[in-house]
Amino acid sequence: MAESFFKTLKTELIYGNKRINKQLMKLEIFQYIEIFYNKKRRHSALNYKTIEEFNQKNIIYKNVA
Repeated sequence: MAESFFKTLKTELIYGNKRINKQLMKLEIFQYIEIFYNKKRRHSALNYKTIEEFNQKNIIYKNVA
């Protein structure tokens, strides 16, 4: 799973941004993970839901049980 994540990170973010400095790349990676990957990107393993949608659904089920 981690290998898949890092492949996606490199393909979607890093390979296109080779000319930015280290500090800006750190900020770009943080934004990619926290804003796009966790909140907006849909994952096929989660039935095409975002991580937030998936977690929210699980919280609801935990409260019912």
